[in-house]
Amino acid sequence: MKKTDFIGGLKFTVCFLLISAVICGISILSSRVFVTSEASAETKKTYTVIIDAGHGGVDGGASGDDGTLEKELNLSVAKKLAALCETAGMNAVMTRTDDVLLGEESSPHRKLDDLKARVDMGRDVENGIFLSIHMNKFPVGKYSGLQVYYSKNDVFSKDLAENIQATVKENLQTGNTRTVKQAGSEIYVLDNAFCPAVLVECGFLSNEEELLKLKDENYQKRLAVCIFAALANAVNCRNTNI
Repeated sequence: MKKTDFIGGLKFTVCFLLISAVICGISILSSRVFVTSEASAETKKTYTVIIDAGHGGVDGGASGDDGTLEKELNLSVAKKLAALCETAGMNAVMTRTDDVLLGEESSPHRKLDDLKARVDMGRDVENGIFLSIHMNKFPVGKYSGLQVYYSKNDVFSKDLAENIQATVKENLQTGNTRTVKQAGSEIYVLDNAFCPAVLVECGFLSNEEELLKLKDENYQKRLAVCIFAALANAVNCRNTNI
């Protein structure tokens, strides 16, 4: 075995063990945050997270110069986030688990139908939290970094957005100076949300270096861990202040 191969394998093993340790820690934390005991059931809420992988089917979303489609990365990160929720015993549902559009593809309003279907899941879930995963793109390739948008319809949305932004900056993107933004009518799923809602632009497909990271499975896992840890912290703070 070449020395470089050995070092590469060692780095991968260490990274995997670190991620596993974080997941175990989050699992313990989340069992306290999301699963309500009988004694505190009257004061603390059990939330269900609606994990929305943006785009899908004929709607590929943004694309990188190498042909990477946003819809594929969105779903990959969303599935990892859902797996963390399941490991922690947390209530979670996904708006899509396959490469599909939620609206009828034959409909003349299929994009709007798709967005409405995603929003409606927030209406149908008791104590829901809507968390949408997306990727960004810009004509200038120098821009990078995760950014979170939040719905104006519930004050908890901003708290959650700030938790995610700060956690990613501290643990994954230390040079990220972006701040959260309130969404306007241009982001339908947040503008029409029935529950606390945020949209996470995980990074820029137009930035060559960041695109390589976003395509990497280990980076996606770390990203999902950060988002989940922030979610757990935000909900814990909210329940504490009830």
